[in-house]
Amino acid sequence: MDLLALARNYAAVKASLPSHVTLVAVSKTRTVEEIRALYDLGHRDFGENYPQELKEKQPALPGDIRWHFIGHLQRNKVKYILPFVHLVHGVDSEGLLDELQKRASALGRTVDLLLQVHIAQEETKHGFSPQELESLLTRWEKISSSHLRIRGLMGMASLTEDHERIRTEMEGLSGLFRKIRTQGPFASEAFSILSMGMSSDADIALGAGSTHVRIGTALFGARRG
Repeated sequence: MDLLALARNYAAVKASLPSHVTLVAVSKTRTVEEIRALYDLGHRDFGENYPQELKEKQPALPGDIRWHFIGHLQRNKVKYILPFVHLVHGVDSEGLLDELQKRASALGRTVDLLLQVHIAQEETKHGFSPQELESLLTRWEKISSSHLRIRGLMGMASLTEDHERIRTEMEGLSGLFRKIRTQGPFASEAFSILSMGMSSDADIALGAGSTHVRIGTALFGARRG
């Protein structure tokens, strides 16, 4: 790992982001040493995709790291990350909400999470459809829990070179986010996170109003695994 290159990359990425936008450094498949190097540069928000990998890394790194789980989370893997995770980005089903509620209640902690919306024209992506999300929101008061705090929405645009398509998908999610903020059922001051954008499309995401971008390659170089 080239520490000078990492420092240059980090400075460049930070300089490209507005001050109100949170940079989530995607550290999946990266070593503890690489994460520590970015931590030593002052960074605290890291994103992981695999529960078992995160479970193994977390004890070996400083306790003030804010761990974001950004991958597809299976219900039987919730137990690995819930004791310490800062924000779960990809809650994509009511079944997962139920499992998070059960585990959070048992731990006696309140867990912050984002509802993932399926915006891409790809079947491999996960998330609620806008219609499913609307149905969930109309029933939220009956199923909500003091152990879960919905902080916003997350989405992944299509993997394509068509920037207009990406922009359309992201602006659609941004519009849905703003609608929920103004119409409920969540308090607007708490419902404040819109997580979208990666190394390849962060500029489009920022233009569409993203508050959290998930950047790996532009920081660490070409991804492994």
